[in-house]
Amino acid sequence: MRAGFGFDAHRLVAGRPLILGGCRIPYDRGLEGFSDGDAIAHALIDAILGAAALGDCGSRFPAGDPRYAGADSVKLLAEAASIVSRAGFRVNNVDCTIAAEEPKLAPHIESMRIALAKALNIDVARCSVKAKRTEGLGFTGRGEGITTYAIATLDEL
Repeated sequence: MRAGFGFDAHRLVAGRPLILGGCRIPYDRGLEGFSDGDAIAHALIDAILGAAALGDCGSRFPAGDPRYAGADSVKLLAEAASIVSRAGFRVNNVDCTIAAEEPKLAPHIESMRIALAKALNIDVARCSVKAKRTEGLGFTGRGEGITTYAIATLDEL
């Protein structure tokens, strides 16, 4: 068994939809990024690639590459899972935490779990997503951005 850790953070900006865990969340701002800015998907990509020692999101799907401009990050997550599988690993389980002051994410957690589990080709019972507030501390607490963390375990095939 192997474990990998992922992290991502994006600034909240006007004029973009908020996409987290493959779900469009109603909010007045979205996450800045070259792709759709889905910080949960990006942290998970880093976690699963890291567990297999196969690089990270930026090395596999570099910002600035026109193929990834506005990309659906959950599709990139599915591609990362395929890369890991071809290297002889299977995603066992993942656990993600979103740090955001707003918006309220609880109503969207189950939809995120379903979308992420599907991309990873795992049972939803093996995919955890949690949302936390930072009680006004730091850039997330001031509502300037969203931070995400993820851990993944892989089994060797």
